[in-house]
Amino acid sequence: MAIDPKKWTTKTQEAIAAAGDSARSQGHPEVTVDHVLVALMNQPETIIPAFLTKLGVAPGMLRTKGEENLSRLPRAEGGAEPRMTRELGNVLTNADSVRKDMKDDYLSVEHLLLAMNQRVGIGSEEMLAALREVRGSHRVTSPDPEQQFAALEKYGQDLTARAREGKIDPVIG
Repeated sequence: MAIDPKKWTTKTQEAIAAAGDSARSQGHPEVTVDHVLVALMNQPETIIPAFLTKLGVAPGMLRTKGEENLSRLPRAEGGAEPRMTRELGNVLTNADSVRKDMKDDYLSVEHLLLAMNQRVGIGSEEMLAALREVRGSHRVTSPDPEQQFAALEKYGQDLTARAREGKIDPVIG
C-alpha cells in the first residue's frame, strides 16, 4: 500500500520530517518509530498532550523512553540518507487504517500515536476511547485540524466537566 503524504496533516508532515532530521543528525542509518515518537512528543500545539493525559501517561516519560531507545541505535558514518524501517512503514500503514476507520480525511498525529500503541503501552481500544473523548465529534477534514482543536480549548468551556467538579450551580427548572 502506497503512503500518500498529501493525505497527512501539517503536523504529521512536520513530525516525520523532524524524525528524519533527528536520524540524520545522530548518524542513524534508519528512521525508526522512536524517532517519530520523540518528534511527536516535542511538537507544540497538538492534541497529543491532552490525549496522553486522558490516558494517564506523561508525555515526558514517553519522550525519555524514546530517547533511551535512540541512544542504543547503531551509528553510521557517511552521507547516506537514512531510510525508513519496516516497523515505521507498518506504523504508517496502520495509522492510515485508523484514519479510514475514524472517517478522517487526513492522517493526523493522533493516528500515528494510536498506531504506536505498543510503544505507549496501552491497548488500542482504550486509546481509541480516550481519543474519542478528547476529540469529541470532530473529524480531521483539513491539513491543520490542530488550529480548530486549539480554538475549542482556548475559547470553549467543558460544562460537563465543570459541573462534575462542582464549579457551576445546578440548573433548577
